[in-house]
Amino acid sequence: MSLQFSWRVWGAGLAAAVLSTLAWAQPCPDKNVQYWQAFPPGGESDLSARHQQLVLKKKCAAIETIVQYKAGAGGALMWTQMNALPADGVNVVGINLPHIVFQPIEGQVQYKTADVTPVYWFHYTPDILVVPLASPIKTFADFLVAAKKDPGKLSLGGSGLNSANHAAHERLNAAFNIKTIYIPFKGTGDMTTAVLGSQVDGAMTYTPFAIANKARVRPLAVAMEQRHALMPDVPTFKELGVNWVDGAYRGIGVPKATTPEQRKRLSELWANLNNDPEMKELAAKNGFELVNIGVDQMDAFMKERTEIYTEGAARLGLGKK
Repeated sequence: MSLQFSWRVWGAGLAAAVLSTLAWAQPCPDKNVQYWQAFPPGGESDLSARHQQLVLKKKCAAIETIVQYKAGAGGALMWTQMNALPADGVNVVGINLPHIVFQPIEGQVQYKTADVTPVYWFHYTPDILVVPLASPIKTFADFLVAAKKDPGKLSLGGSGLNSANHAAHERLNAAFNIKTIYIPFKGTGDMTTAVLGSQVDGAMTYTPFAIANKARVRPLAVAMEQRHALMPDVPTFKELGVNWVDGAYRGIGVPKATTPEQRKRLSELWANLNNDPEMKELAAKNGFELVNIGVDQMDAFMKERTEIYTEGAARLGLGKK
């Protein structure tokens, strides 16, 4: 394969014998990957990128994944500028749902959802309802009884206004016909202090929070297809009668001018990363639920998610003057 192409099949020569045992040949970039992050170092998006950097290096020894940061405006700074990046098949941008739907509806950003070109969604952190371990609420049934007995009394913390946590809170109220109060915090750190100190009655958060604080909080319900392996006693919302499998999705996007062939190759590469045993282990330890939404499924997935988040935006009152 000519080096003028954006991609080559790694493993010519000696490695070919190893690759011949696989059902597919591992595609690798012929240049370093520029991986742009819309949030600062240390968060879940950054942790995800570092996992992928590690596994890609194992699979493509000659390639470096260069993680770069352009944080600001809840990710909107990067997403507004992503189409100005080189459309060369090696510039990729970390993207998030529901952020790229909510922000344009809110109307305070300089991009539209259609300006973002996703090529792969690799995981989500499922929504989860938790209460402090000291809470008298022991089960989701107890939670519903308390919420209906005193509407507007129970308070649930979350990270940010008009965020995935905020949307999940409004969805909880609507799905179970209850009224609880959402208390926004600047970030998970502030929320953690409030939840563990019983300054709020609980939180609508993500599975990594419940896993990291498993000795200090009690999970009541999780938005997954099946129960979480690390929390086998926690029912899913589906078990409780609501078709709720959701959370904060993370993926990669590319500049809009990136060719369909380059998008397909990136999608296949990220699928291979996701299917690596080491990636699966890293995800499980950190509460990430792997998903595999590539370019072939992208239009249908984005249509479904956009409809769901547009409904959530209406519950949040986004876009209203």
